[in-house]
Amino acid sequence: MAQLSDDCFAFGGPLITVDQAWTLMRERLQPVVEPESVKLMQAHGRILAEDITAPFDVPPCDNSAVDGYAVFFDDLAPDAETRLKLVEGRAAAGHPFAGELPRGRALRVFTGAVMPPGPDTVMMQEDCALEGGTVVIRPGIMRGANRRRAGEDVKAGAVVLKRGTRLRPQDVGMAASMGRAEIQVYRRLRVALFSTGDELSEPGTALPRGSIYDSNRYTLASLLGGLGCTVSDLGILEDRFEVVRGALERAAAAHDLIVTSGGVSVGDEDHVKAAVEALGSLHVWRLAIKPGRPAALGQVGRTPFLGLPGNPVAVMVTFYGLARALVLLLSGAAPDRPQRFRVRAGFQHRKKAERREYLRARLEREADGSLVARRFPRDGAGILSSMVESDGLVELPEDLTRLEPGTIVDFLPFSEVAR
Repeated sequence: MAQLSDDCFAFGGPLITVDQAWTLMRERLQPVVEPESVKLMQAHGRILAEDITAPFDVPPCDNSAVDGYAVFFDDLAPDAETRLKLVEGRAAAGHPFAGELPRGRALRVFTGAVMPPGPDTVMMQEDCALEGGTVVIRPGIMRGANRRRAGEDVKAGAVVLKRGTRLRPQDVGMAASMGRAEIQVYRRLRVALFSTGDELSEPGTALPRGSIYDSNRYTLASLLGGLGCTVSDLGILEDRFEVVRGALERAAAAHDLIVTSGGVSVGDEDHVKAAVEALGSLHVWRLAIKPGRPAALGQVGRTPFLGLPGNPVAVMVTFYGLARALVLLLSGAAPDRPQRFRVRAGFQHRKKAERREYLRARLEREADGSLVARRFPRDGAGILSSMVESDGLVELPEDLTRLEPGTIVDFLPFSEVAR
């Protein structure tokens, strides 16, 4: 397992933008998980730990793109019908024509069939008429039509999948087309997850007066699982220094990353900060974002630690803006930025300069077919229902201070970051 440097999370600035945080992590973090071999059927969603190179051309041979007739283009009359005798036999996918096609003749071929030596063009059967053993071909075809060239998909020696790729269905299919039954992927990141707070209760239990159910742990477990992590749920820890320290020490010995939400401020009952510092190091990154802002990054021994804000909306926004990239980099994934989409704002808004702001919004289609973002009416960091009833986040850059209806803005769909 790779080790991170002791000061990889050190940052002395007062505020850090999302882009600066992303750049710092990309420069300082490396995978902490080793490669392993898996069957291709189990590879979907895993992170590739090797480059996959094409050992041959794909397709390996010239072949027919349609059902029809293979001919020599130079045998065709340019302005009149052409009549060609059919040779005996045919070419089908997986069953090449065994002979050679002489000039002035045509061969019945089917989609995917290897092109026999000589003919360079395929006439679609819909553009031909069959008269006994003769095929009648209409004029107007181009040389090489309906013929797929060897290597037009992939050339031998080309890198078809790069190390660090999170494998999608089409990527798995590409590996299969290269003849790979097994591939090297990074072991799943083992993440220890816990909450602290005597006000928290476990869902499914009675709720005492003054308590709330712990939602952040379930949100984070879902987000981490969507990134391919193996999550160990350590539950809700008591607000006692000895309990928190012991749990952190045990978690560090068996996990690649420790994640929590809340409990890292300077209050008398916030023991996570003190416990992490007793076992390693802790650095608070004050992100220039709203909602969110404080995130604690450090190490318990040599195991990375991530402490996110306690409010449910803030914890999700901070995960999208910071934690997602951190988890993927530690997991061996190539750095990536979630895709934003340009839409029109359907609302007015004012914000402070020098911070990035994320507004919860739902997309609606206008009469002209364009998409407009409608802002959720309540924006408190504790209103989890706002995330449920929104499609994503309108992302307003640091230098913007006033937004007018109709302005084109960046929209970050939840589907881009919750996968």
